Amino acid sequence: MAQKPSIPKGTRDFGPSEMSRRNYIFDTIRSVYALYGFRQIETPAMENLSTLMGKYGEEGDKLLFKILNSGDFLKGVEFHDTLDGGSPKLAAQLCEKGLRYDLTVPFARYVVQHREELTLPFRRFQIQPVWRADRPQKGRYREFYQCDADVVGSDSLLNEVELMQIVDEVFRRFGIRVCIKINNRKILTGIAEMIGQADKIVDITVAIDKLDKIGLDNVNAELAAAGIPDDAIEKLQPIIQLSGSNEEKIATMRKVLYESEIGLKGCDEVEFVLSQLSTLNSQLEFDLTLARGLNYYTGCIFEVKALDVEIGSITGGGRYDNLTGIFGLPGLSGVGISFGADRIYDVLNQLNLYPKEVSTTTQLLFVNFGEAEAAYALPAVAACRQAGIRTEIYPDAAKMKKQMQYANAREIPFVALAGETEMTEGKFTLKNMTTGEQKTVTVTELIEALQQEL
Repeated sequence: MAQKPSIPKGTRDFGPSEMSRRNYIFDTIRSVYALYGFRQIETPAMENLSTLMGKYGEEGDKLLFKILNSGDFLKGVEFHDTLDGGSPKLAAQLCEKGLRYDLTVPFARYVVQHREELTLPFRRFQIQPVWRADRPQKGRYREFYQCDADVVGSDSLLNEVELMQIVDEVFRRFGIRVCIKINNRKILTGIAEMIGQADKIVDITVAIDKLDKIGLDNVNAELAAAGIPDDAIEKLQPIIQLSGSNEEKIATMRKVLYESEIGLKGCDEVEFVLSQLSTLNSQLEFDLTLARGLNYYTGCIFEVKALDVEIGSITGGGRYDNLTGIFGLPGLSGVGISFGADRIYDVLNQLNLYPKEVSTTTQLLFVNFGEAEAAYALPAVAACRQAGIRTEIYPDAAKMKKQMQYANAREIPFVALAGETEMTEGKFTLKNMTTGEQKTVTVTELIEALQQEL
């Protein structure tokens, strides 16, 4: 007996109705990006591992899907040389390529590779799948789509402001209530300096970024395990648990960081962005525990949480001042955001926020009574399609009941049929499948009626 087919854990199939909903998400985000002057690009699913490794921190590197070299991938491998290095060293010999982990690093590679073709500042968006060798769980997948927008070649904080306006507009259109959290890596660097642990900034940010996931005690345990002294961890406690309004938090951090030039600059940047976003529909929160674990962030960082659904962040991003430097083009600043389409899909499903028309694909079905009736209907089918009405003709001369069941199952709102009487009169009977109302119309009248109804 043949084994039942399956797909890898952490991946999903999407049928036609699901794809209608996903395309609604992509089209909504794409249209808002276009309003702000962003232009679309695409990059390959796989990149050279040298492009990807070392850009996401040690934890991120472990989550890269690596692709075995083609052909005899064991040829030339020196197994005795891998004993000390373990699996990473072996993987380096077996794999030259990997699936992209996100869209930001491939974008940085794209900018450097195509620098002479670009006009700066360059505003791009990209909607493509990414892959992470993570443990699958609710809201976390191994294959998922990201919808990124980035601006490179400009240091202006107006870019951060506009990206947050994009976030606000996208979720307003979706009808999802969100909280936009903002922090700044310069502030976190200042905190690390203040507690005397400047060289541990990565360990500190990785740990406190997990506060809402693992709790304060476990965060402190991770900090201790990273070699941060107890007195330094103690100094972090009131900062991690800082409360009050955004203005009060910034004022407090200015006092805490009064000796840190970089920390105060971070406060200035957050204060400017918050001041420009006072008219947003979304909640806006200065959150010191937000760290965004990726090593390449250097300035403002963002994360978006849905208020009415228990799920991880559904959008994130931030400023990276020198990501292109690792590819030989130093000093080119960038800032970007990424919408997690798969999590947004789950949120919209749970809250049932899709517009009714999203699930409607075919708008009109012509019933097929036989060869002559089908031949009579085909010119009308073509005329309806030319008028922009999504139209099908049932392919077989099946029983009327079966064809109407098909229309109901597909949620097709209108059905047109023509028997001997209608053919003699040069007309069709148009039925509203919701109300049951029927009327006899010409093709022109049918099109006019549907254009008013749909």
